[in-house]
Amino acid sequence: MTDIAPSDSIPTRPSTQPTTEPRVPPGQEAEAEPGHPMPGERRHEHLRNYPPVSDWDHHVEYDAKAHPRKVPHSYMLIPTTCFNCESACGLLAYVDKEDLSIKKLEGNPAHPGSRGRNCAKGPATVNQIDDPERILHPLKRVGERGAGQWEQVTWDEALDDIGGRIRRAILEDRHNEVMYHVGRPGEDGFAERFLAAWGVDGHNSHTNVCSSGARLGMTLWGGYDRPSPDHANAKVILLLSSHLETGHYFNPHAQRIMEGKQAGAKLVVVDPRMSNTASHADLWLAPWPGSEAAILLAIASHLLRTRQIDRDYLRRWFNWKVYLAELHPEAPVTFEAFLDRLEADYAGYTPEFAAEEAQVPVERITALSELVAQCDHRLSAHVWRSACAGNEGGWQVARSLWFVLALTGSIGTPGGTSPNGWDKFIPHGPGMPGAHERWNELTWPREYPLSTNEMSILLPHFLADERAKLDVYFSRVFNPVWTFPDGFSWMRALSDETKVGCHVALTPTWSETAEFADYVLPMGHAPERHDTHSYETHAGRWLGFRQPVRRVAMEKLGQAVGDTRDANPGEVWEENEFWFELSWRIDPDGSLGIRQYFESPYRPGEKVTVDEYYRWIFENRVPGLPAKAEAEGLTPLEYMRRYGAVEVGESIYRQDERHVPDDDLVGAEPDPAGSETEGVLRTPTTDESAPPLIGEAGAIGVRHDDGTETAGWLTPSRKLEVYSTSMRDWGWPEHATPGYIRSHVAQREIDLDAGDLVLVPTFRLPTLIHTRSGNAKYLNEISNSHPLWLNSVDARRHGVVTGDLVRLSTAIGYFVVRVWVTEGIRPSVCALSHHMGRWRLHDAEGSRWVSGLVDITHPDGPESFLLRYRGGVKPFTSDDPDSERIWWTDPGVHQNLAFGVQPDPWSGMHCWLQKVRMEKARPNDRYGDVWVDTARSREVYREWLAKTRRTTGPGGMRRPEFLMRPIKPTRGTFRVEP
Repeated sequence: MTDIAPSDSIPTRPSTQPTTEPRVPPGQEAEAEPGHPMPGERRHEHLRNYPPVSDWDHHVEYDAKAHPRKVPHSYMLIPTTCFNCESACGLLAYVDKEDLSIKKLEGNPAHPGSRGRNCAKGPATVNQIDDPERILHPLKRVGERGAGQWEQVTWDEALDDIGGRIRRAILEDRHNEVMYHVGRPGEDGFAERFLAAWGVDGHNSHTNVCSSGARLGMTLWGGYDRPSPDHANAKVILLLSSHLETGHYFNPHAQRIMEGKQAGAKLVVVDPRMSNTASHADLWLAPWPGSEAAILLAIASHLLRTRQIDRDYLRRWFNWKVYLAELHPEAPVTFEAFLDRLEADYAGYTPEFAAEEAQVPVERITALSELVAQCDHRLSAHVWRSACAGNEGGWQVARSLWFVLALTGSIGTPGGTSPNGWDKFIPHGPGMPGAHERWNELTWPREYPLSTNEMSILLPHFLADERAKLDVYFSRVFNPVWTFPDGFSWMRALSDETKVGCHVALTPTWSETAEFADYVLPMGHAPERHDTHSYETHAGRWLGFRQPVRRVAMEKLGQAVGDTRDANPGEVWEENEFWFELSWRIDPDGSLGIRQYFESPYRPGEKVTVDEYYRWIFENRVPGLPAKAEAEGLTPLEYMRRYGAVEVGESIYRQDERHVPDDDLVGAEPDPAGSETEGVLRTPTTDESAPPLIGEAGAIGVRHDDGTETAGWLTPSRKLEVYSTSMRDWGWPEHATPGYIRSHVAQREIDLDAGDLVLVPTFRLPTLIHTRSGNAKYLNEISNSHPLWLNSVDARRHGVVTGDLVRLSTAIGYFVVRVWVTEGIRPSVCALSHHMGRWRLHDAEGSRWVSGLVDITHPDGPESFLLRYRGGVKPFTSDDPDSERIWWTDPGVHQNLAFGVQPDPWSGMHCWLQKVRMEKARPNDRYGDVWVDTARSREVYREWLAKTRRTTGPGGMRRPEFLMRPIKPTRGTFRVEP
């Protein structure tokens, strides 16, 4: 996985030598800790930005509060990683050696991704640890769900009850009634272990409110489902959405975007909102939402028309023969004929066409096209949520972006864009369970064979349709009542014990969803748990190690620790030890075949400890780590505990050209010439074979026309599929190539004169994210207002000014919000961030730093729901004196409640952008009101479901085998029973 293709196996392509190290002003170069690189360390004169690693076990600082007296404190500096977004930036915890309290957290200079730099959310982790309102003990519901009546129980009581339910479900062959629903995982590879061991096809995720659209668009090209841009070495950086400020991996990427700009790269931002990122741009386009694919295809058309393309790359890696056979069977089967037909097929995507669709000046489209054409194979681009997540057909935005990257020859090059799988690294623990043989149609329904990934937003509707029921439902770091659309439908489903038998909320904090649980089990924050994780931050590969820092400090001081509960406040646990214990209780005698996967690799028959689990991974699954540890006189586990991260690979490019190892080629045969998958190298498989996370079982590479054999891509053809046979085979041949699908909020759908606008609810402020950051007082002090962005043109048309209350009506209801008039949003579009709108039903359950008390009533019958604030944010008395100093009052508006489910019929992505009708608030409206008709929400669900084509593929296949699917079953399970 970590080897890089030798240079002589890579086709010659012009590029600039990459700069892989951060650019540092002269005189400030770091002197690395002996034997260990510290990418975030800086020195100047006699100053350094971090204490040397040699002092991390005993670091002395003076107490700032005692100034001018010099009062020393001794600390241990123990690395972990942030959990306040997906970036997993490195943190250093300062643990007071006197009382083992965590005094502060700052960046970890040894972390290759974040390099010692953090945004506000990292240091604010200390707020979450010290939050006086956090959950400290296991709780069990004693009244009705949502009534706020709880009793404290022991972990043993909770484990025995939950484990007993799962054991009975397994024994009674009701495996599909067990579901694990995760919001932000924070770890890689662990859920796969316990679900596969249980034989449960019960993995569910938040993906189709986050990234399904972008995933499908990219997966159809190469199998991998997200980009990994090499921003620091780019010549042109193209970002769709407010990426540097609030987009994916915004801190590690932001560093490298600025490095690229400092080296002369041109930054282009395509976003209807003037974000902080757009303010840095050399070119900012504010298009009509949903028109982004038209812009990208106009660029592609320009590249083809002017032949400013990488011919050799396209000839080698496009499945161009299939393109000709399907779309131009009369054409000669030559590459030149392909280019001619491709140019003709995209000739209609002119700058004028794109400008009309996007409602931007045609000169800007032309300027962007010319800029991209001069990128010299160094186009670094990214799209993840944004247009892909907002629009019906939004997946074509990602597909079109990858088209432009391929045409310019910028895939896998220095300064270009790679797929995430080249830079991400997932090591698994010992003795992974084999593939299961079940298919759960609650998450993988027939209507969405191309969904990327689970159809999580439809769960309450599928339960209402009585497609199935759940006996045990885990929500882990997941708050669908607040995060997902149509939250009142979630409340109804989670309140109905005939549909959800036992709801277990694994959460560090109170949430709107935890209110409707049967058990609320307290799990640790970032410095209170173990995880490994890796993300595509740059053209390198690293593995991070989140760890409970007080536990590590206690062990270094010689104090006995049984499990992480001994180190955490109250009875707060960590997920991994919880899953070890729960799995053991499901199968106490090993008769179900589950327990074996949770036994120690070092003490046969005994329960694995968390130290043993990670010790084995670091000793056996992380290339280069044992040697690096030995060089410093450490074991691999000690190395990771000391540094918190390890670099696994650097300067990673052109992994498609990797040589297939000779051992892997034993028994492999190429697919026959003339077939659609010509040259694919395959080893024998059976129906019992387990496909990989992405790709097809048995496929290991591709033999090219010139006889060379390389790893290639993970599609059925092992090439970049400009023509997707999967789209054709699953009923959508008209969308087999990159194209433009007009959004459900396209211009023709919006009647401005009647008061219509397009609402963009998909951006956020970078300081608050999801549910976890709500109990961080520092972050709420920074970001505590929730205005609706409205252009002055629209404000004049509606007769409103900043501060006015307006009602925005959606397909299923309405909400009431305050206006902020600004030129930072394009006309005809309004925007409301998703960082606020938190509420609580009961005073003691919820974070009072951010939420307001609400009533939920049914003013117009049982199908109507009205959420109305009883009070906003205000000071409260607690163990933290700062809680009495709260000066902000606004809890925000929970807009998602008023959005019906709008699943894209291809990717399954919830189409977030809303067609809304604005009017001035009515006399009885109050700020923050949300009213919804759940009967109407059921109608909207059926309307969007009707857009799908329920079908199977060749041989009765439920979905293409190569598409990513967590916890993939055996190959035979993919086929529908006759």
